[in-house]
Amino acid sequence: MVVEDDEDIRSLIEFTLTTQGFEVRSVETGLDGVEQVKAFDPDLVTLDLGLPGIDGIETCRRIREITDAYVVMITARDDEIDRLLGLETGADDFLSKPFSVRELKARINALFRRPRRGIGAAGPAPASAQAVVAAPSQPDHEVLEHGPLRVDVDGRRAFKTSDELSLTRTEFDLLTELMRTPARVWTREALLRSVWGTDWASDTHLVEVHIGNLRRKLGEGTGQPKFIKTVRGVGYRMESLES
Repeated sequence: MVVEDDEDIRSLIEFTLTTQGFEVRSVETGLDGVEQVKAFDPDLVTLDLGLPGIDGIETCRRIREITDAYVVMITARDDEIDRLLGLETGADDFLSKPFSVRELKARINALFRRPRRGIGAAGPAPASAQAVVAAPSQPDHEVLEHGPLRVDVDGRRAFKTSDELSLTRTEFDLLTELMRTPARVWTREALLRSVWGTDWASDTHLVEVHIGNLRRKLGEGTGQPKFIKTVRGVGYRMESLES
């Protein structure tokens, strides 16, 4: 799904996605984009930040309410605030104009590699008092637990106590990686490689923003338990339940 009012950029994205094997639908406004997403439930949405009518931020917010499709936001402005707002509303990645066909393909391929990953580069979770890998009745069905948090990896569902959490695909993948190896301190660069499939060091803000979103959805706040610990100058790991 392409939501883009710049004809040249729209044509470039359509051509790139078509050559990648996608069936592509394209619209020029945010409102039309939301309606097309409702009607056709796409796997991927590329979304321009500077749309007429409702802008890309509001369009992304509305799209995220109705689908967990991957959302790649495209912007002509080199403004960090715009990018952070886009990520906070649920975008999975962003591209700044001008961009190459090669970069667009790389970003999209990285997104779609996530659901097909197995245990992942991090390897199996070590023995830990803070987290266990449960073995339910279904063979090879991976479930991770950390205090009141439970992640059904294969079912792609996450729970806090008995309440299901409404996570984006990226937030789910981040939580899964952290819970698989709860004692490991993940650098931002390592999370970029494992979750986003990229080595672009300039994208570490992607990790920071999505970690912030994830923390809010886990209910972290003043006087509330913390689940993700920031290791100053390094990265993140799961918080010890004994602390």
